[in-house]
Amino acid sequence: MEDHGPRPNAFNIEEAALQTDVYRRVVWTGHFLQVTLMSIPPGESIGLEVHEETDQFLRIDGGKGVCVMGPEKDKLDFEQEVSDGWSIQVPAGTWHDVRNTGDEPISLYTIYAPVHHSYGIVHRTKEEAEHAEEVGSDVPPRWTEQPS
Repeated sequence: MEDHGPRPNAFNIEEAALQTDVYRRVVWTGHFLQVTLMSIPPGESIGLEVHEETDQFLRIDGGKGVCVMGPEKDKLDFEQEVSDGWSIQVPAGTWHDVRNTGDEPISLYTIYAPVHHSYGIVHRTKEEAEHAEEVGSDVPPRWTEQPS
């Protein structure tokens, strides 16, 4: 799949999520929101994170795990088992993680609003994604609407 930017687009998102074999792939970047596909291997997680100015929606299309959220990194007071068909809504400023507790990859898609990642970026592994964030190479395109 290729990110064609803010042009009209349609695809079978469940099929695409189930076929994704990389940690994260940006598949559509609009002016106000972004769609990514993710695959989380057994025993691994998305990684505890917070997006101060970005709401996030996640939908599990395969696998099973546990979602944790909370107001602080050390105060994750929300916990929910999740599997195929479950959705997760993460308000901006909320610490969150999804851990794979099953024996197959978790396939999911995420919608960020506003846009959170670089246009069309592919991170094959979580480590690659973390490195891109550390060095500042994973940033929203200038043509997207960002909080001031």
